[in-house]
Amino acid sequence: MMAYLVGSVSGRPIPITKNPCLWSQWLLSSRASISIRNNNVAAVVRSICGHGSSSINTFKAKAMSREEPERRFPPQHQDGQPGKEYLMDPRPIFSNPDYKPTNKLKGKVALVTGGDSGIGRSVCYFFAKEGATVAFTYVKGVEDIDAKYTLEIINDAKISDAGDPIAIPTDVRYDKQCKKVVDEVVAKYGRIDVLVNNAAVQYNAYTLDDITEERLERIFRTNIFSHFFMTRHAVKHMKPGSSIINTTSVLGFSGSPKFIDYASTKGAIVNFTKSLAIFLIDKKIHVNGVAPGPIWTPLEAAALDDEDIAILGSQAPMNRAGQPFEVGSAYVFLASNDASYYTGTFLHPDGGLLDNNAIPRVHNNQNTENP
Repeated sequence: MMAYLVGSVSGRPIPITKNPCLWSQWLLSSRASISIRNNNVAAVVRSICGHGSSSINTFKAKAMSREEPERRFPPQHQDGQPGKEYLMDPRPIFSNPDYKPTNKLKGKVALVTGGDSGIGRSVCYFFAKEGATVAFTYVKGVEDIDAKYTLEIINDAKISDAGDPIAIPTDVRYDKQCKKVVDEVVAKYGRIDVLVNNAAVQYNAYTLDDITEERLERIFRTNIFSHFFMTRHAVKHMKPGSSIINTTSVLGFSGSPKFIDYASTKGAIVNFTKSLAIFLIDKKIHVNGVAPGPIWTPLEAAALDDEDIAILGSQAPMNRAGQPFEVGSAYVFLASNDASYYTGTFLHPDGGLLDNNAIPRVHNNQNTENP
């Protein structure tokens, strides 16, 4: 029997979970965030989008004068991965109120791994706005609050012709779990037209001893094994013209001294995407990737220390971190018929990092005598 809290988000009652105190915390914080979203996000988005060449000039001037960048985000800490969006300060911006959908994905069924928060949440939102029926995965017991809110977001954004969204708790590290996810989506919707492999974890490393065998297996299973598992089960239910979109990172191209294992998985995704694109070309399934730069997401909030959080985005030529909404629309393009001549290609919403050879660096204040 399902009980409900007194109150709702967007007119729907909120179910009580096994951890009602967390729901209470979320309700109190979301009340303010919903108000901000309705009243001020348009102004914030326009301010963000207005940073162009002047920001690049500012960045260059600071680099030449070796000034320390100002603090972008307040100190915060989360225990463990995956990160939780509802705990972040400030909340990431997943939607653009000025976005004008044109039914680019109408009639399509999309599966997004790690769709409960961050870039994944924004992708789900934009897909729903464009007419897609959306299913997404999340980690049960860790991401429940974010997942429930994302369901509300999709329901508010979707068009009337789209099917009801579903949130599927799972552990994408394991093949059997990935198969169950695909089977559930196909059983409900009949097929998969768009697969977005997006789930990921990230840890910093001050020495190679930090990268234990257990940690290495977890990050590779989450970040790249899951791509293999989800893809090989999903392609059996994908028709010509379908799309697979893999989330890599600017670090997959540049490398990173502090995120060696994470960057290695993202480099693997680059090669997986290129190889798979050719492998599936006769089936007319398009395979592309998105390689974001510094984006304000739970991944960063849970992995970075206070010093790195404070200056996130300062090394990008645009001199700021991006927001999820500035990445989500890239997935719409790759999932739509507009990208019919794209395969094995990457889009780079990274504030100019890769193209300007501004390799991201991070602070390392610990002893590195033992590499």
